[in-house]
Amino acid sequence: MEDLVKDQRHSIARGLIEADEMEALGAILRKMPAVEIADLLKNLSGEQIIKLLPDFSEEDLGYIASNMDMEQLMELFDIVDRRLFARIFTNMSSDIRADLYQELDKDQQLELLPFLDKKTRENVIFLSSYPEETAGSIMITDFATVRADMTVNRAIEKIRQDAPSKKMIYYVYVVDENMKMKGFVTLKDIIMAQPDTPVGDIIHADFVWADVYEDRESVARKIEKYDMVAIPVLNAHRQLTGIVRHDEAIDVIRAEHTEDLEKFMGIVHAPEDLNYIETGVFGHFRKRVVWLSSLAIIGIISGMIIHHYEEAMASLIILALYMPMIADTGGNAGSQAATMVIRALALGQITVRSWFKILFKEARIAFLLSIVLGIIAFGKILFLSWETEVPPEYNLLFIAFAISIALSLQVISSTVVGAGLPLLVKRLGGDPAVAASPAITTLVDITGLLIYFGVATMFFF
Repeated sequence: MEDLVKDQRHSIARGLIEADEMEALGAILRKMPAVEIADLLKNLSGEQIIKLLPDFSEEDLGYIASNMDMEQLMELFDIVDRRLFARIFTNMSSDIRADLYQELDKDQQLELLPFLDKKTRENVIFLSSYPEETAGSIMITDFATVRADMTVNRAIEKIRQDAPSKKMIYYVYVVDENMKMKGFVTLKDIIMAQPDTPVGDIIHADFVWADVYEDRESVARKIEKYDMVAIPVLNAHRQLTGIVRHDEAIDVIRAEHTEDLEKFMGIVHAPEDLNYIETGVFGHFRKRVVWLSSLAIIGIISGMIIHHYEEAMASLIILALYMPMIADTGGNAGSQAATMVIRALALGQITVRSWFKILFKEARIAFLLSIVLGIIAFGKILFLSWETEVPPEYNLLFIAFAISIALSLQVISSTVVGAGLPLLVKRLGGDPAVAASPAITTLVDITGLLIYFGVATMFFF
């Protein structure tokens, strides 16, 4: 029922957008969550959005702006009065606020800063100073702190003074006079304790934390592993500087997975998360052309190998019929092995130091696979080629056996290459996902042809 009401509301809102009925649209939007409002605002121009601003409080506008696309926020910055934009900016989530500030050029930053209050100005400059991909770049400063020597009653007063958002009030961090973190208490701990109980008596002194310069993907993994609402971020002096929320961790994991998937399929990663429909044809072309062109050039080696064995194929044409089978099976085996190794590396289950153990394990797996696939290939050749004419000096059973041996060797070779290449790239300091599907397919095509014609030469020529 709730979903039905939501769909009806969205349908009405879209109709009002098409009719440019901004006043009626504002009345509908006020009943919707900030995320849904931001999603609908994507269909509006900056001028249309300006007409809706009076319908919301500055706090609500901050929540809505925190869920908008960066491109749309930049458009609003260009057309909205600086004083009004500064008030919206102040009410935005501190991490999104820092991201937006970094998107502005120096002149735009100087235009905005005079209209910000001192606390917001210092906060945004502080958060913007951390390198991308670190915990500092995604942390927020929306949290509450108390001292261990405070009573529960005094702690509640202090929490009210800090005034964290309702999203972030679950954890309350216990610090000393120098902001060094001693532990945390939950809202449940405070509610259940007697008013005169010292906070130190209910503190959780063992806690998981992240370093301010720690890789953001590592931070997201910690939040996922320990099922946390938020994780405290400490500096080199173990002082509490911020927190990273679970929803930010989800965004990081999604972004990393998208980047890995793009690299895995040979697609150039874009710095921003582009929408498929909104991205133009040329944009998609640029993301794909580099890898495909590079691998096509490398594929010349495969052509050279085939040309070298042209006479062998002419005398035994059946060899040409099963070249695709060898290439496809090798590519599939290599991609499977690469996927397993890359996933294990990403989850921290293996390290490059275990390369020998990993390759030995994959070789044993490949040996078992090669037996099964070799038998299937043998039967397939006999079934498909039983009417194929072969030179009288050759026997179809012997040919099928030779091709099956070549395929089995290709499976073993491709699996080891597929497992080893990501480890090598990781060892050299690169992203192992780069050494995935298209690169491995091209490489195993080359090795597969060498194995195929090498076995054929040994058996027949």
